[in-house]
Amino acid sequence: MDAIILAGGFGTRLRSVVSDVPKPMAPVANQPFLSYLLEYLKEYDINKVILCTGYKHQVIEEYFSTSYKQINIRYSVEEEPLGTGGAIKKALSMIDSDHAIVLNGDTLFNINLSEFIDLHYKENADVTIALKFLTDFDRYGSVVLEENKIIGFEEKSYKSSGYINGGVYIINKQLLELYTLSSTFSFEKEILESKVDNLNIVGYKSSSYFIDIGIPEDYEKAQTEVKELFDE
Repeated sequence: MDAIILAGGFGTRLRSVVSDVPKPMAPVANQPFLSYLLEYLKEYDINKVILCTGYKHQVIEEYFSTSYKQINIRYSVEEEPLGTGGAIKKALSMIDSDHAIVLNGDTLFNINLSEFIDLHYKENADVTIALKFLTDFDRYGSVVLEENKIIGFEEKSYKSSGYINGGVYIINKQLLELYTLSSTFSFEKEILESKVDNLNIVGYKSSSYFIDIGIPEDYEKAQTEVKELFDE
């Protein structure tokens, strides 16, 4: 199965500590954060990745060129921001598989990808989402579940506990062709949230390591935690 990484973010919240590169290229233990995502995918024998780039895309292209170890890298460059949905739709036209793994370029969720893929096929899902259980949080929206089927999404608010969207998906390649969509749209808002009643959206629950480097505090944590994860 091919993978898509959303790597076009401006990194606005990280500007105080990382100002000269796209957010996925923010250095973590002297390596771009993106290199850890590629290393993670390599562990599951993913051999083709589409990088959705935009802001300072040349920085990513100059560093990784067309491959990372055994992974073939191709670029889907946004001349102007397309939103998560527009970026995914554009990249889906470049994949060879019937389904694609999609990751956010500023988040590492160390799930078992083999189990994740198996669940997607077993449930004949349109979209499968990796879910992380959290306690005492207000930074993320949460999902509403019936067993492992997602039936709703709740806005950001304080929760004593709940499951959040961990930013890793499997998407049926043909899914976005079913709807009339503008070239720029939010995958979360215009597909997941607005079509939840019509789609088979499955949740894969995981307690694996999760970090979002989008804010300075967690970016600092990543400097030691992420390196330790891959040194194990």
